[in-house]
Amino acid sequence: MTISERVFERLAQLSMTQKEFSQKTGIQPSTISEWKKNKTNPSSEKIMPICEALDVSPEWLLSGIDPAGSRELNRDYYTIKKDTDMGRLIAYYNSLAPSMRERLIGYAEAIAEMTEKKS
Repeated sequence: MTISERVFERLAQLSMTQKEFSQKTGIQPSTISEWKKNKTNPSSEKIMPICEALDVSPEWLLSGIDPAGSRELNRDYYTIKKDTDMGRLIAYYNSLAPSMRERLIGYAEAIAEMTEKKS
């Protein structure tokens, strides 16, 4: 099954129209129609908006493989948008030297432990 076939399969499962899908993803309706008509696949920059709109993992959309037995976003990894708080934190973390990264993880663990004790 191709990526576009998985998109249309998931749209059917969600009872989502192509127009609703277009609105959620910002992808032109004509582009979505082309995928269906010509059996072509979305370009790489469209993958994340599609996954978000369909509530599926990139792994499932790209390969159809779903090791967890569910298409939902319950994985051992995260896909994070850059313009979110979490995305900003990751960017800051990546800019740090390894020793500072370890220090930051230590702070986060200490804060999490303090929070758990208060609960």
